[in-house]
Amino acid sequence: MKLALVHDWLNQIGGAEDVLDAMVKLYPNTPLYTSIYAPELMPPHYQQWDIRTLWLDKLPGIHRHHQPYLPVYPLGWGGLDLSDYDVVLSNKSGFCHGFQSGANTLHICYCLAPTRYVWQLESYVARERLGKPVLAALRPLIAGMRRWDYAAAQRVQHFIAISSDIQQRIKTYYDRDSVIIFPPVDTTRFQPVSDEQVEDYSLIVSRLIPYKRIDLAVQAATRLGVKLKIGGKGRDMERLQAMAGPTVEFLGYVPDDALPALMARCKAFLFPGLEDFGITPVQAQAAGRPVIAYGAGGALDTVIPGKTGELFSELTVDSLANVMQSFDASRYNPTEIRNHALRFDSQVFNDQITGFVDKAWATFQAAKPVGVK
Repeated sequence: MKLALVHDWLNQIGGAEDVLDAMVKLYPNTPLYTSIYAPELMPPHYQQWDIRTLWLDKLPGIHRHHQPYLPVYPLGWGGLDLSDYDVVLSNKSGFCHGFQSGANTLHICYCLAPTRYVWQLESYVARERLGKPVLAALRPLIAGMRRWDYAAAQRVQHFIAISSDIQQRIKTYYDRDSVIIFPPVDTTRFQPVSDEQVEDYSLIVSRLIPYKRIDLAVQAATRLGVKLKIGGKGRDMERLQAMAGPTVEFLGYVPDDALPALMARCKAFLFPGLEDFGITPVQAQAAGRPVIAYGAGGALDTVIPGKTGELFSELTVDSLANVMQSFDASRYNPTEIRNHALRFDSQVFNDQITGFVDKAWATFQAAKPVGVK
């Protein structure tokens, strides 16, 4: 089986790249096609991979500012022909599922999200604070991109969704069915500590950007006078610091080796934004800590109210503050919380992805007419 991997862009680190790392480990020495690759912005071990870029990679300034070029991404991906491969596994949140292939190529799309700025333009513009004039200017362009994106989705043989929320969006926007395979979480890094070692602070670890809604947690903690530690950096830092009271502490970048202890010792992990899945709440649960999350998106799959945490119902300070005020960390069993997190372990992902690919390829081959290779 000759296989290729496909990924939208390699100029930033996030959950999509965690998934990609796992895929590359499963299929080492496999060609990886991507639109752009900025080695200086990515982990050093990426340089050992067989990365193949599109012509988009040569556009000026695209490595650090790829968003202005989004309208030409369909043109770039639409010109890539991967007919030489038996199987292509795409790791998609943008346009990378739109490559061309022949009847003998099986395309399996691991869908992180249907392209947000195409199908959820209003919310994307709002969270990036681009303003109504930008929204008005983009609408005609987006209409054409929606048609392209929908047509590209119809060429995919199998969709895999990362959560129930994404599964529903795949059905709504692409009119396609999908199965759910949750993203990989390395739960072995995280272990519960004794009750005596748990400290009196809540924790957030996140990129500090507007749509993460860290502002809700900052204002709620300030209002209640409870301790909140925030790990991470981002363009929203100054705004968040300006609204924070004395009980809110900004830690900046948290090194990987410091994260497990920080999570294991927190009273609760806060996850106030709407996310497609959300790896950090699972990491916190692997450390035995309950999560307070907004009750939508991926949190509906990862947080069990009353057992592994609580959900707040509205994206408001009042809604989050009410849950935080009544929250009692002693009600939750760290062992039960960790056992729940093991459902999302990396090995589960590995087994499910390879099993799905192998079965889909065998079925694809069996369906070919006799004599066709």
